[in-house]
Amino acid sequence: MSPAFHAAARALLSDPLTNKGTAFTEAERDRLGLHGLLPPHVGTLESQIVRRRRVLDGMADDFHRYAFLRELQDSNEVLFHALVQADLPRMLPLVYTPTVGAGCERFSEIWRKPRGLFLSYPNRNRIADILADPALDRVKVIVVSDGERILGLGDQGAGGMGIPIGKLALYTACAGIHPAEVLPILLDVGTDNAGLRDDPLYVGWRNPRIRGEDYAAFVDTFVEAVAARWPNVLLQWEDFAGHNAYDLLARYRDRLLSFNDDIQGTAATAVGTLLSAIRRTGAALTEQRIVLFGAGAAGSGVAELLVQALRAEGLDEAAARARIWAVDRDGLVLSDMAKLTPPQVLLARDPAEVAGWAHDAQGDLGLIEVVQAVCPTVLIGASGQAGSFTEAVVRAMAAGCDRPVIFPLSNPVSRAEAHPADVLAWTDGRAIVGTGSPFGVAGVTQVNNVYIFPGVGLGALAVGATRVTDGMFMAAARALGEMGGEGETLLPPIEDLRDVALRIAMVVAQAAIADGVTTMSAVGEEQITALMWDAAYG
Repeated sequence: MSPAFHAAARALLSDPLTNKGTAFTEAERDRLGLHGLLPPHVGTLESQIVRRRRVLDGMADDFHRYAFLRELQDSNEVLFHALVQADLPRMLPLVYTPTVGAGCERFSEIWRKPRGLFLSYPNRNRIADILADPALDRVKVIVVSDGERILGLGDQGAGGMGIPIGKLALYTACAGIHPAEVLPILLDVGTDNAGLRDDPLYVGWRNPRIRGEDYAAFVDTFVEAVAARWPNVLLQWEDFAGHNAYDLLARYRDRLLSFNDDIQGTAATAVGTLLSAIRRTGAALTEQRIVLFGAGAAGSGVAELLVQALRAEGLDEAAARARIWAVDRDGLVLSDMAKLTPPQVLLARDPAEVAGWAHDAQGDLGLIEVVQAVCPTVLIGASGQAGSFTEAVVRAMAAGCDRPVIFPLSNPVSRAEAHPADVLAWTDGRAIVGTGSPFGVAGVTQVNNVYIFPGVGLGALAVGATRVTDGMFMAAARALGEMGGEGETLLPPIEDLRDVALRIAMVVAQAAIADGVTTMSAVGEEQITALMWDAAYG
């Protein structure tokens, strides 16, 4: 055999998209020259899953399970995805929240093999050349982050790459996007996390973050290169800091098929879950008094989709906004506050409205003062401030509401506004509770964006949409709210996420048609199902 033949055999085993490990048949080993490179045992995908499960069971903690799964993904993609798809309830917390938080914090420690693209600021003039790699010809979905606001953990620099990798694993697991069609990207514009810059193991660009015009020009170069390379690609913005998240969404949402999951995906998931919750209470959406704690990208996104939902129920703009009170780090958002972001301006209340309210010792209107004054029926946390839903806050809410809806949504677990068991205890079990991370508490719903974004992406791609509209997210939220769950849970079980993605994709595709962002006039379920890949060896 020639040296080239042997080299091709080793390359086959080194490529995670072609490696089948022990599942190569005898005939394949003969034809491809794999004898000797593999042990003689011929296995199956099912037996390989059993072997990997046994390894996972023997590990001491979830971080090491996360690291093991990342290495498996980098060596055998089909096996990795088959393992995930076979047990979504167990695997989802390992490949994404909450374990991905530690994965981002320790990314430099566990980095082994290339996955996705690191587009660093010093290479800004090489972006088009980097994207030109023929191995990327099949890309349909990109998830991109600059690592500045990773979950509730803040600036993780290059470690933020763990988020695009994790999100795209869910696109494959839930929406069936083929692993050769997804591309994680990290825009490495430096980090303001001095601890990372000083860490000798840090794999990113050791420089303070580029900001202002330089940052804008860099992102613009990136977007132009993406649009030229893949004119029909879906680009998902992920974990950008609030001041950039809204700017980038506004700047590019009409230039290419894109959305921001922290703003729009979180909003649709939260609103859909809230619609499910209020059906349990028997009160209309227009009767809810909603307090949002955290008025950054996620909180503001939830507020705007709530306004849309309230208006669809018959309220005018002013009346819809009057049902929502936003509390941020400086207390209740008021119109006379300095440095309000554009989304916060829309949420700000008139200071005259609160002139007679009780203030705290510093003269502010904090969360407890707002809850006592408003008597909310719904409390949603998107703050990243652990423990901010204190016993006093929750009891004050429960005192004025028979079935309070309380969603401490911040991720990971260490940043949750409250532990759901505490919320249930402080409300004598009357609260309807949803959390961003899984806590394993009976009757508590995990309000995870995975219920929304895979279906939104799949639906948009299925009809060749040119834009992702607000109407598509509203349709997704309503569909999610109608799915419900069994018993006290508000959403379908995690093991049904592929069915959820298909149903979300259908309504999103129909909304795209209604909004005129596709040339298609109709779409059937079979057309979307045909796009969904199942992990199996070819």
